[in-house]
Amino acid sequence: MHPQSQMDDRLPSRPAGVLILGGAHGTLALARSFGARKVPVWLVSNDTPLPSFSRYAQRTMTWPGPDDGGAVAFLLDLAEVHGLGGFLLIAGGDPEVRFVSQSIDQLSAAFDVVLPPWQQLKWVCEKPLLYRRAGELGLAVPLTYEISSLEQAEAAELRFPVILKPNMGGRSRFARAKAVLASDKAAFSTAYTWAAEEIGSDNVVVQEMIPGGGEGQFSYAALWNEGAPVAEFTARRTRQYPVDFGYTSTFVEVVDETQLIDAARRLLGSIAHHGLVEVEFKRDARDGSMKVLDVNPRPWTWFGLGAAAGVDLGAMLWAIKSGQTVRTAPARPNTSWMYLVRDMVAAGRLISSGRLAKRAYFSSFTGVRAWATFQANDPMPGLIDVPLTAWRVLTRRILSAILTWKCLGRRRDGVSSTAAETDRRDR
Repeated sequence: MHPQSQMDDRLPSRPAGVLILGGAHGTLALARSFGARKVPVWLVSNDTPLPSFSRYAQRTMTWPGPDDGGAVAFLLDLAEVHGLGGFLLIAGGDPEVRFVSQSIDQLSAAFDVVLPPWQQLKWVCEKPLLYRRAGELGLAVPLTYEISSLEQAEAAELRFPVILKPNMGGRSRFARAKAVLASDKAAFSTAYTWAAEEIGSDNVVVQEMIPGGGEGQFSYAALWNEGAPVAEFTARRTRQYPVDFGYTSTFVEVVDETQLIDAARRLLGSIAHHGLVEVEFKRDARDGSMKVLDVNPRPWTWFGLGAAAGVDLGAMLWAIKSGQTVRTAPARPNTSWMYLVRDMVAAGRLISSGRLAKRAYFSSFTGVRAWATFQANDPMPGLIDVPLTAWRVLTRRILSAILTWKCLGRRRDGVSSTAAETDRRDR
C-alpha cells in the first residue's frame, strides 16, 4: 500500500496517459478515441480480450480482477513500477465501476479517477436506489416489486410478464444474462430461486416488462465534469438482439429527444456526476412516458457513435484533463452505429415476422458512420470479434439450457411451468 502523500507529490499536473479497466466494445471505442490523439492507452482486464487487439492499446495485461482483495495494491504497484502516476483511470465495466468508485480515496493517490465517490454514484448504479432517486425527482420508472427473499417471492402477487434483473451488473451467470423474463408464477419461482443462488436474494430486482422492442428504447449519452454536463446527445437503440428483449443494441441512431436531456440532467445533477455516462430510457406505449431503466457511468457498447456524429466524448475528456479548450457541437442527426453480425440476425427475425421491411433495413445502412468493431485503420478487433461473439452466444445458450432444465425439473415434480427466457447483456 502506498501512502497518499508519497504518491500525490509525484503526480503531474497533466495526465501522461490513460488506464482503462475492463470493458468490451465501449472500451475499444474509447481506446481508439484516445489513441487517435497519440494518447498512451493501457488496458487491464480479466474479462473479454477484444479491446486488447486494437493497435491503439499500447500495453495490455490481465489482473486478478476488481473483486480480488489485492486489486487496489495491484494498481498502485502498477503505477509505481511503470511510471503511470497521474494517468486517467477509467472503469470500462460494471464491476470495475463499483470497485474504482468505492476505492477512490486510495486510487487517487496514483491516478486521476474519472468517477464520483461511491456514496454519490450508488444512487444511480444500484437499481433500487436509482428508482427511488428518480421517483423523488419526479421521473417515471417501471413498476418494481419489493421482494428480497424467497418467502416474499412465493407470496408476491405479480402482474405477468415480469423481468428479473441484477441490482447491478457483474460477472455472475445471472448478471451476465442481464435479465430473465418470467411469464407465469412457476417460471418466476424457478428464475428467482436461481437468481438468488447466484447473487443473493437482496440483489435481485423484479419489475414489470414494458411492452415494445428497440423502437421504444432511448438513451442519453454525455460527458460530465464535476457535476455539470460538458457535451450530450440522445439516441434511439432502434434494433437489439434478441429483438424483443435484447441484451445488446445492434443498430443505434442519433435522434432529438429533448425530454431525455432534462430528465438525465436532473438525475445526474443530484449526484454531482463526473465522467462518462449513458442513461437508458424506454417509452411506455401505454401512457407515452419515458421511464428510466438504467445508468451506465462507463463507456457503453455503442460509444463510438458519439465521435462519428461529431461529439467525441473521449477526445473532450482528454482535452479537459489536459487543460485544453473543449469545443462542442450538436450531434449530427441521422448518424448511425451498427453491430453488423448481430444486427443481421436481429433484422432477419424482424423481417420474417413482418415487423421490418427489407427496404427499410437496407436503407438503414445509409446513415451508418461507425461500427461496433470494424475500423479501416484498426482492423484486427473486427476480425477477432466473430469467434468471440460465437463463444459468448454459446455460453449464453448454456445459461438458457440451465434454466430450462430447472423448469423441467419442476414439471417432473408435478408443477406445470414454462421455461424462463434468459435475456442477455446490454450495453
